[in-house]
Amino acid sequence: MQLVQKPSSLFGRTRVLEGQIDEFLDKVVEAGLIFKSAVDTYLGHGACREFENFLRDEEKVESRADNLRRAVETELYAQTLIPEARGDVLRLLEDMDNLINMYEGNLFRFSIQQPDIPRQFNDGFRQLTATVVTCVESAVASARAFFRDTQAVRDHNSKVMFYETQADTLSTSLQRQIFGHDLELAHKRHLAYFVEKIDIIANTAEDVADGLAIYAIKRKI
Repeated sequence: MQLVQKPSSLFGRTRVLEGQIDEFLDKVVEAGLIFKSAVDTYLGHGACREFENFLRDEEKVESRADNLRRAVETELYAQTLIPEARGDVLRLLEDMDNLINMYEGNLFRFSIQQPDIPRQFNDGFRQLTATVVTCVESAVASARAFFRDTQAVRDHNSKVMFYETQADTLSTSLQRQIFGHDLELAHKRHLAYFVEKIDIIANTAEDVADGLAIYAIKRKI
């Protein structure tokens, strides 16, 4: 019986680079967990001190991720590592970094604009937020697979697509509830704006997955 050989790790012997990229991807996951907790806190207590603490934590994660991304870029060029995939890796890290920026940007919007979210919409916001975060986590899993086992990229990408579709469904349903409620039109539009800003994170994760699918194919050639 002939065994199917898995593609070798893209890292090879570059363990420093491997550690930096792993930590960077950890930060993407951490940013999502902070975002989820912050939104939940806002829904329960508004822009309270605990929420603002989550926002500061998110800023720290974003700053650390930026430093890691720059360190990886320096390592790739200074050590002339993985030249055949360098461009793809840099684009992937930039796209992942953008997801962290979107998490942070949304928390700043909550902090500055302080939308008045009626309690009956809390579950909808929580479900949408949780689904978006899970979608991004699936994109992170796909990115990890790209570096170690490209055959697994497709499986993780299918999860990204599933959760992105779920997020769109939840977003549409929540907006229908908002515009069907007896609120001032400006209030409805303000709430819908936040729904859309959260949902677009999942759309961006799907774009990342699309890019990963192409990068994985290129690795097999």
